[in-house]
This record gives sequence, C-alpha cells and structure tokens, in this order.
Amino acid sequence: MAGPFSRCTSATSGRFTSLLKWATASSLSLIFANIFGKFMNCSNETMTEKERMLAGEIYSAVDPQLIEELTEVKEVIHDYNLLRPSEKEKAREILKDLLGHIADDEILIIQPFYCDYGKQISVGKRFFANFNFTVLDEAHVTIGDDCFIGPNVSIYTACHSTDPVERNSRREWAEPVRIGNNVWIGGSVTILPGVTIGDNVTIGAGSVVTNDIPSNSIAVGNPCKVIKTI
Repeated sequence: MAGPFSRCTSATSGRFTSLLKWATASSLSLIFANIFGKFMNCSNETMTEKERMLAGEIYSAVDPQLIEELTEVKEVIHDYNLLRPSEKEKAREILKDLLGHIADDEILIIQPFYCDYGKQISVGKRFFANFNFTVLDEAHVTIGDDCFIGPNVSIYTACHSTDPVERNSRREWAEPVRIGNNVWIGGSVTILPGVTIGDNVTIGAGSVVTNDIPSNSIAVGNPCKVIKTI
C-alpha cells in the first residue's frame, strides 16, 4: 500500500509530465510561428510595390514603377478627354484598353473622365457615367449592371494615415469598392474606400458614403444613411 509520500510523488510526476508535454508543444508552436513569420516576411520582401498595393498592404506611392504606370494612364486619358463627341467608336476602343473589364459595348462615359490605373475598374452591362467621373483605383472598383453615375461623382480606394509623419512618408494602402446592379449614384457623391453598395440602391446627390449601404435602399447625407427601403 502506497503511503502519503508515494501518492505525492506520483501526483507531482504526473503534473511534471503534463507540464513537459505542454512546454514541448508550446516550444514547437513558437518554433513553427518563428519559421512561418520569417517565411512570410521573406515573401513580403520579394513583393513589388504594385503587388503590395493590389494585396491591400502598405506600399510606397512614389515607387518608380507605379509613377510610370500613372503617367502612361494620364496620357491615355488625355487623348480620351480630347475626343470629339462624334468619335464614339474610338472612345469605346480606348475604354476597352484602359479599363480592366467592360461587360458590353453599351458603355458610355462622358468626358472628362479621370482614373489612376484603369485596370482595377470593372463595369457591368449598360454602364453610364456623366461628366467628371473620377476613380482612384489603387484597389479594385467593381460596378454591376445598369448603373447610372451622375456628374462629379468620385470613388476613392486610396487610404492615408491620419498621422502627419506617416502620411508624409508617402506610404499608403487601398481598400476595394463594390457597387451592385441597378444602382443610381446622384451628382457630386463621394464614395470612400472599402464601401460596398448593394443592388437596387439610390444614393442622393451630394452624399458622402462612408459605410456599406444595403440592397433595396434609398440613402442620402453626410455621412450617407438609409432613409427608405424599397
């Protein structure tokens, strides 16, 4: 029959074994995390600034490759904005080369039109945008079918730090914007980074859209809020 000391020794031994197993598992976890972290850092170091931008990571906005692409796009947009109103076919051809995706030939964007890269912009069928449509497409901007964009509408994906020192480093990040089908964006609306607007939505003129707007809604204001469900 085991005495009190034997029982104590046995219990201590059991706790020690459990502790040893926990320590071993924890050590392995730490080792794995350290290796994985180094691997991820290595992967990030090999990414270009454009790849960082498209991945939603912090990137340098003054990277030479990005500056070169921005300049090339400005040249194309300059030509587009100087087209005569009768040159509709040429306008469509420029837009097909400039934008990332166009669903059909019924697209109509009234000049002047401005964007940063163009290739991150995707529009659905029968897309229409009025004068001064501006898209900062550092991240993807996806717009559905049968969407109307009023004059002076701006869509922003670029984000900057509120800390002046960080902001002055010219490092930024971008968040995508998504707009559903059958959406009417009124004149002088501003849509901020990361916003999703659902289907069958009307955004009232002059609104600043800071948060997601659900489908089947009428929303207005600064910040834009739903005032009616349809």
